[in-house]
Amino acid sequence: MRVLVTGHNGYIGSVMAPLFKLLGHGVVGLDTFYFGDCSFGEDPEWIPSLRRDIRDLGVTDLEGFDAVVHLAALCNDPLGDLNADWTYDINYTASVRLAELAREAGVGRFLYASSCSMYGAAAGEDVLSEEAPLRPITPYATSKVRTEEAVAKLATARFSPVFMRNATAYGLSPRLRADVVLNNLVCWAHTAARIRIMSDGTPWRPIVHVQDISRAFAAALVAPREAIHNEAFNVGSNGENYQVLELAEIVRAMVPGCKVEFGPGAGPDPRSYRVDFSKLGRALPDFRPQWNASFGAKDLYGALQQVGLSFADFQGRKYIRLNQFKHLLDSGQLDPTLRWTAGEPNVGGVALSDNGAR
Repeated sequence: MRVLVTGHNGYIGSVMAPLFKLLGHGVVGLDTFYFGDCSFGEDPEWIPSLRRDIRDLGVTDLEGFDAVVHLAALCNDPLGDLNADWTYDINYTASVRLAELAREAGVGRFLYASSCSMYGAAAGEDVLSEEAPLRPITPYATSKVRTEEAVAKLATARFSPVFMRNATAYGLSPRLRADVVLNNLVCWAHTAARIRIMSDGTPWRPIVHVQDISRAFAAALVAPREAIHNEAFNVGSNGENYQVLELAEIVRAMVPGCKVEFGPGAGPDPRSYRVDFSKLGRALPDFRPQWNASFGAKDLYGALQQVGLSFADFQGRKYIRLNQFKHLLDSGQLDPTLRWTAGEPNVGGVALSDNGAR
């Protein structure tokens, strides 16, 4: 299968695209390379790719592909709070246009990386299925809701959108993020011998390893059309719903000598939701998550020890998305619309080719 993966050089994409390649798909990446110099350990595996902004694509860019896996997005609530227009421009407007172009180009399957954050401020202790009310409370989550609603209307007998509502990702990646909850707690424990919680610890968070996300998308890529056509799926595992304080205690028990503390102003967080993932298992019976919080935290902690991650690096721009965008804006490399000011840079010595898209 010929597959275009947008955002293939990001946190999830740099794990997912090589898996697709390993499974025998013809994979082409598409990325702006905002994080091209933000490697953790070795650079991601080389994938033939287009260095493009999804806002600037045309229908010819999508011709010849059997499927589009759309990961590219501004994936950070603080970034959305900094400028919500960026989030809506890229995550909503450009994403819907991408789906329209894909349909026009004859692409048969469109896997959209959505998010469980759309459930937002869930009521009580309910465990939420895909039919639960959507209560987004951030620009990021709102952009996901609006995109799902718009893209679902594009479904036809020949164009199958699929909405993969990922739980909060965690785990090792060549483009590591330290600003997602479990990774953040492990980085605090390793670099500071303390685990800082920025809420009161009570909010519920479903989490899922980047490798399990990648495997779920791989299964959806080849699933029978009738099993996935224009459907939404929560991506994760029923056993991986945690309160934030529970995750902190998992990390504390693993890292000798560290303690749990609450950050300045820590208090209730309205973003709290427990999620039911049963539908995914019914639709994709061959997919079974392989990771849990304990194994994933231990794996990440070992990698942090191996590279000797410092507190300064942890808090710097390479692993915190908001800090990287501020760096690129402050240094004049990005303009106020988040486009490169001098053309896309040659990052990481990666050879890129338009030939891969045909």
